[in-house]
Amino acid sequence: MEIKTKAFGQITIDDDKIINFPRGIVGFPDLTEFALIHDKDKGTETIHWLQSIQEPGFAMPVMDPLLVCPEYNPEVDDELLGHLGEINDDELLVLVTVTVPKDLTKMTVNLRGPIVINAAEKKAAQVIVEGDQYQVKFPIYDILNANKKKAGE
Repeated sequence: MEIKTKAFGQITIDDDKIINFPRGIVGFPDLTEFALIHDKDKGTETIHWLQSIQEPGFAMPVMDPLLVCPEYNPEVDDELLGHLGEINDDELLVLVTVTVPKDLTKMTVNLRGPIVINAAEKKAAQVIVEGDQYQVKFPIYDILNANKKKAGE
């Protein structure tokens, strides 16, 4: 499938790479089909993009939460994930959305609303973690810089 995106221009997405969000995502319940884009040309291997298939102008930056919060292990009610099919830990992918403001030092991730993907079934859901253990706006700029310096050593 060919789509013209705002962020990446014309791209080809294999049908078998489309991830279905049966219940949409928070704030965009009508957007149910996405592709996970890994764009090294855009400058980072840490941040990836969830590109909407239905709305080519919509792409969300996402990342592995363990890169910035190694102890991240939210408890999610099984009922919230039931529509994703049988989940095998080897096929489970958890991502968090990234907010990238003009002032990059204020970059944050949403640890309270992770995206859970069953890679085997190509089904996903964004869930809300109960309690106050995780922040909606968890600052990551300093952590990413520290990680970059460690990788360079």
